[in-house]
Amino acid sequence: MADPLHQFQVTPLPGLDFGEVTLPVVGTVHLAFTNSHLAMTIAFLLVIGFFQLVTSGAKVVPGRGQAVGETLFGMIDGIADSIIGHDGKKYFPFVFTVFTFILAMNLLGLFLSFTATSQLAVTATFGVITFLLVVIIGIKKNGLKFLALFWPTGAPLVMRPVVGLIEFFSFLLRPLTLTLRLFGNMMGGHVALKVFAGFVVSLGAMAAAGGWGYLGLPGAALSLSLVTALTALEFLVAFLQAFVFAVLTCVYLNDVVNLGDHH
Repeated sequence: MADPLHQFQVTPLPGLDFGEVTLPVVGTVHLAFTNSHLAMTIAFLLVIGFFQLVTSGAKVVPGRGQAVGETLFGMIDGIADSIIGHDGKKYFPFVFTVFTFILAMNLLGLFLSFTATSQLAVTATFGVITFLLVVIIGIKKNGLKFLALFWPTGAPLVMRPVVGLIEFFSFLLRPLTLTLRLFGNMMGGHVALKVFAGFVVSLGAMAAAGGWGYLGLPGAALSLSLVTALTALEFLVAFLQAFVFAVLTCVYLNDVVNLGDHH
C-alpha cells in the first residue's frame, strides 16, 4: 500500500469477477466489474442526482445547490456560444455532459482510493469519442470541403502542401493530446499526494520511536503542510482539467462547424 502507483491498479470487486466469457463478434474476454467501473458509475449517479436535485425545486432566488448548477450550466453555455458561435447551442449538450462527467470523476478521486480519470483507457475513450464526433460533424456538414481544413489558404501557395501536412498530423494527434493532458495531470497529482503522505507516516513513526527519531518531526510537519496544500491544489486541477477539456472540445468543433468562416 506504500507504493504510490498502487492506487491506480484496476481490480475486480469481490464476487464480481466472472472470468473468461465468450461474446458474439468480440470473442473471449475477461468479464469483471472493477473499481474503475464503480468509480465511473458513482460519478454518473452523482451528476444525475445533483442536477435532478437542483432543478426539481428551482426557485427564482436560487439556493446554494441551484446556484452551483446554474453557474456550471451558464459557464459552459457561454463557452460554447463564444467559441462555436450561433451553432453552439446545438453542441452544448455534448460539451456539458463531457465536462460534468469528467469533473465528477476528478473530484470523486479525491475522496476515494481510486481515480477513474487517472486511467489511460478512460481518458482515451473521452478523447476518441470527441475526435470521432468532430470528424463526423465535419464530414456531414461540409462534405469534401472538410479537407479544406488541411489546406491553409493564408499560407503562400508553395508552402501550403507542407503546412497542410503538418495540420493533418496535428489533427490526428488531437485525441492523443486530449487523452494525455487529462491522464497526466490527474495521475501526477495523486502520485505526489501519495508520496508526501507516505513521508508523513514514516517520519511520524520515526519521531514516535523517540531518541534521535524526534529529528523526523519537522520533516513530518513539513510533509503534512505540503499534503494540505497539494490537496487544495488538486481540487483546482480537477476543475481546470474538466474545463480545459470542454474548451478544447469547443475549439475542435468550431474548426469544422465554421470551416472557412474564420469565426
